[in-house]
Amino acid sequence: MYSNGDHILEDGQFQDHMEHEVPVQIYLERNHRDIGYVERFTPSFIKVNSTYYNRSLYTFVSRPGY
Repeated sequence: MYSNGDHILEDGQFQDHMEHEVPVQIYLERNHRDIGYVERFTPSFIKVNSTYYNRSLYTFVSRPGY
């Protein structure tokens, strides 16, 4: 389904990660900020570990098996 390191951009990808409990890693520029499970998403934000991350500022990466 997803490989380790795949970038997540689309709603369907976030939905898959949320439904199947696949962790995502979050970066701001090249700096790691967080890793966890998608709790909720909107067109503008992704909620992970009770924190909302702006989709236009952060990069989201698939981490299956983490």
